[in-house]
Amino acid sequence: MWPGDSTDNLPVQLPTGLDAMDNHYADSVSSSSPSDSPAASSPLTSPDLSEDGFDIDRLPSPLAGHEQEAGSPKFTLVIGGLGYIGSHTVLELLREGHNVIIVDNLSNSFQTILDSIKTLTAKHCKANGRKMPLIHFHRLDYRSRSMRFLIESYTDLVMTIDASGRQRMTYQSRIEGVIHFAAYKSVEESIRRPLQYYQNNVCGLVSLLQQLDKYNIHNFIFSSSATVYGSKANTGEPLREEDLIHHAEERVDEVTGERIVMQPSAVGLSCPYARTKYFSEAILADVAAANPAWRIVALRYFNPVGCDPSGLLGENPRGEATNLYPVLTQVLTGQRERLNVFGTDWATRDGTAVRDYIHVLDVARGHISALGWNGDRGAGFRAFNLGSGTGTTVLEAVRSLEAASKRTVSLDWAGRRPGDVGVCVASTERASKELGWSPRESVAQCASDLWNFVERTLGLQQQQQQRQGTTTTTTTQPTSVKA
Repeated sequence: MWPGDSTDNLPVQLPTGLDAMDNHYADSVSSSSPSDSPAASSPLTSPDLSEDGFDIDRLPSPLAGHEQEAGSPKFTLVIGGLGYIGSHTVLELLREGHNVIIVDNLSNSFQTILDSIKTLTAKHCKANGRKMPLIHFHRLDYRSRSMRFLIESYTDLVMTIDASGRQRMTYQSRIEGVIHFAAYKSVEESIRRPLQYYQNNVCGLVSLLQQLDKYNIHNFIFSSSATVYGSKANTGEPLREEDLIHHAEERVDEVTGERIVMQPSAVGLSCPYARTKYFSEAILADVAAANPAWRIVALRYFNPVGCDPSGLLGENPRGEATNLYPVLTQVLTGQRERLNVFGTDWATRDGTAVRDYIHVLDVARGHISALGWNGDRGAGFRAFNLGSGTGTTVLEAVRSLEAASKRTVSLDWAGRRPGDVGVCVASTERASKELGWSPRESVAQCASDLWNFVERTLGLQQQQQQRQGTTTTTTTQPTSVKA
């Protein structure tokens, strides 16, 4: 058993006095040992959400065997915690000493990622003479009914005294914050399958918020996207959070000094994926406005790239790669023949589109900073950009990975695509001032860390092939990519 594990096939033990539970649980597994990756499945594979699909015996008690540990430890719940950004955030939380509950259905990730997280955390703790934090993993879909029972299992029923002096029983959770990553995220796929995207990304969020509210868990970090800015990115200026708001806000004009009231508006949301993020933010803003107990942060990612410098953790989705850097690695390793570059006549320094690339560890650290946001400015909802604040052209991105790999990328030049924009860069001023967060890593470091992960992964694959006495034939094909 790994240090800090407590969820290996243990019986269910829930706090007494809570609501009576149905004798059904969703397909849920908690594990603390390495295991084979499950068979690949579509990112849109839905769980069995009917009662007949549940099995109460498969959801272990997270605290069983620890006698609730000294002081009833607090946890951060990370939903989608084995995905690309989620896994790096979990790792940073553990390095900072947080106990973590990971929920992931493995539809677009692998359980072996958990082993890498544990290895890196153990190494960090040993090097710094620190105790290993607790790591609880549950394989389940956050939309399933078992999510309620999981949240309940980290809840105590305590006696409190209300404003009139009367005693009352209330829920007190050991979950002190929730980071929600679980969402479908392909622009192209969302156009083909909008209902699945709205059901998972929006309806699932509403159900989750209801459960968290019931058990008095009100510190919530939402994984949003720069796509919510829509066509406002067409200005070419750094995007600021006030460019997309959900309730009327008053601000001072930087030129005239005049106080103006800005009204909510969304312009040019070009795909269902972007709209799911916008609608989700709007819902969160409304929830926070209605109940002052909530502290909700929406983090608008620009283009996360790179990986942990160890090479043990990186981006390895089940689905097809469409973002620039993952596709570049496929070209460099012979999995694809060339990269299509869309647009060479943009008003940029080399004619190719400019994007804001940020190291995934900087993104992860942004989530930790957001957990400490105290709801200042009298608002319970706040959005923050997570970007580098610096633009990188497509050609500069290509050159960065060529330098890291000492290989050359074959390029095909193509015209602009409908809906493309020339420049999309974040303003990070708000995050710097209010969260005390700023990016640390360069694009060159992103490329170096990414290639380290690729080389290590290729080396492991070659070792496995040698042991099996087989070779792999690589099929190459040209590819399009989101810049």
